[in-house]
Amino acid sequence: MNGSRRALNPTIVGLGMTPLGKVYGSTARDFAGEAVRAATVDAGLNLGDIDGLIVSGGLDDSVGLSLQTDLQLKDLRLLTKMQAFGSTAGQMIQHAAMAIMSGTATTVACVWADAPLVSGASSGASYNKVAPTLTGWPGLTAASGITSPTTMYALAAQRHMNAYGTTNDDFAAIAVAQRRWAELNPHAQFRTPLSLEEYHASRWIAEPFHLFDCCLVSNGGIAVIVTSAERARSLKQPPVEVLGWGQGHPGSTGRRNDSFGLVTGAAQSGRRALEMARTNLDEIDVVELYDCYTYTVLVSLEDYGFCDKGEGGAFVSEPGMLGPGGHLALNTGGGQLSSYYMWGMTPLSEGIIQARGQAGERQSVSHDRVLVSGNGGILDHHSTLILGTN
Repeated sequence: MNGSRRALNPTIVGLGMTPLGKVYGSTARDFAGEAVRAATVDAGLNLGDIDGLIVSGGLDDSVGLSLQTDLQLKDLRLLTKMQAFGSTAGQMIQHAAMAIMSGTATTVACVWADAPLVSGASSGASYNKVAPTLTGWPGLTAASGITSPTTMYALAAQRHMNAYGTTNDDFAAIAVAQRRWAELNPHAQFRTPLSLEEYHASRWIAEPFHLFDCCLVSNGGIAVIVTSAERARSLKQPPVEVLGWGQGHPGSTGRRNDSFGLVTGAAQSGRRALEMARTNLDEIDVVELYDCYTYTVLVSLEDYGFCDKGEGGAFVSEPGMLGPGGHLALNTGGGQLSSYYMWGMTPLSEGIIQARGQAGERQSVSHDRVLVSGNGGILDHHSTLILGTN
């Protein structure tokens, strides 16, 4: 690649994170503004340097284009709102990267924020809002007891267990290992050790999921700033290049699907991202996977090719594979299971921290290539990023 083209390589230069978890008194819109301001300071930029803004939030649609007004940004060359569920963060970075490479914008802030937690109410109640009357296929599935994403993911996990002999002990290996990482992460909500016995003793949520198979619920916001490699050289933080990206959307939700629970969009998006980055799994040092449930980690590892299809259970349960000091540096901040739940911004933020070499006690020794995934819908939307330092 010639020098002029390389100078336009999209590069992450700013990361802003608000307090995350059971943080009350701010709206999602408040968190979004705070995160963008923090990312700007982190990069060594001014708000006026931003000429592109991509926003997203949770399910209540409260973070919108009016964030431009909140931040007093003028004459933006790019402004849009995105919603692709857990795959949104990766797609936001992809769109920002293409804007940088095309010259559409020079400095793009991508922000996601949410505030579902309410003081005095349970975490579960945050996503169990009263639904409208359901008709058609949604009504039929609800009458069958499928009333939430958790019940659909539970069906997917059961399909994998029936097909390949995957067990709850395999899921437990992921939950326990990620808690060990979270113990080293000052941002994590859960920093107390989790034993295999405690995992099995925790209450059922939707069989086969125990409590610790399921992600947290968090309030907060995270923002990322993308600019060109040339500009990144004069800024404050170690540059993290966006080397490759890919998306995968099987389109199988609500349809007869013989692959349900067995194959996800990671199979498509991972291959495309690796090809674009001109790298392979052997060169990946750190892996940050979307972990709304332990099962999604396991099936994503298979679809990316870290192990053969159906061998995910044996792979994650192998002694010395996961956790600090393990063979695979996987979800090194504790992930959404133990750290914080910012949808796709959870794996992305930890991937940036690792690539920069700023993770402290949990820092991976090798961190030149980082794979970041996002999963949305019911295994129906997937994004993959390959981040790198050169």
